Amino acid sequence: MLLFCACGGSKNVDVSNINLDVAINRFDHDFDAMGTKPMPQQAAYLQKKYGSFYQDYIERILQAGTITDTAYYGTLKQVFAGKAYQDLKHEVDSVYPTLDLQEAELTDAFRHIKYYFPQSRLPKVYAYFSGFQAQTSIGDGYVAIGLDMFLGAKSKFYPALVQSYPHYLSRRFTPENITPRVTEVVLREDMFPENDADKSLLARMVYNGKIMYIMDRVLPNTPDSAKIGYTNQQMHWCDTFKKDIWAYFLDENLLYNADYLQIQKYLTEAPFTPGLGEKNESAPKLAVWTGWQIIRKYMEKHPDTTLPQLMAERDAQKILNESKYRP
Repeated sequence: MLLFCACGGSKNVDVSNINLDVAINRFDHDFDAMGTKPMPQQAAYLQKKYGSFYQDYIERILQAGTITDTAYYGTLKQVFAGKAYQDLKHEVDSVYPTLDLQEAELTDAFRHIKYYFPQSRLPKVYAYFSGFQAQTSIGDGYVAIGLDMFLGAKSKFYPALVQSYPHYLSRRFTPENITPRVTEVVLREDMFPENDADKSLLARMVYNGKIMYIMDRVLPNTPDSAKIGYTNQQMHWCDTFKKDIWAYFLDENLLYNADYLQIQKYLTEAPFTPGLGEKNESAPKLAVWTGWQIIRKYMEKHPDTTLPQLMAERDAQKILNESKYRP
């Protein structure tokens, strides 16, 4: 019962018989070997092992040039010789001597995805240094974890990046957040990308609520706060003021507003939501949280609905009506 209450009614299912094991390939280690091994041979090895990710990394993340022109080797030599790279490598290796825990967590999450979506083709998982650009990157057949963005909230690197990553973001740059963030990006960007035609706040609410509800199912032992990225205080605030949040959306005629400039503040990361609560204590992303509650209510009313059926139902108004969401 404690688990049920903590995780929004998540259902535990037995996935032990699903033949799937996640191995996180340490691109960061293989890439580092380019500094000590002959570059042409190691580059060929990396291209073969990591496929399109190697090209994406060199050309888009490092922006070192094109892999068809070996001039980028010179840039790599400068990177390996730099103190910044060596300091970061030392820090990452100290926090992540292995990724055994993350492999076990992602294996469980991916097995759950396979349980609910048997036809899904799940990506390979790589670990790398993003250059403090992204926690996760997704491409052709892969999802990559930027380990430098999960070093712990008190990492010495993040205060210098406060302009890009204020504390309300960097507090979540912890090892515990790897599995929820990888799972979320696979669901959002790979399996169920948002439909460009869904422009109203209600449609975006329902879409986000579906993603969060799938996370309930595939991460049954993960706290709600980690799924959505809230503090415990923000979770409590939403629960306490859920009636006021819903009344605000209705009173401001926001549900059918399709002007992204006006509704984006209810969907995106922020320290709080302007216009709601006192002393800037409100939670951010209130449309995401509210959509989550709508889908939970909808699925309570439709217990025989499968997750593929939920994702196939495109009528946001129908979902809202049948959820009878009345906080």
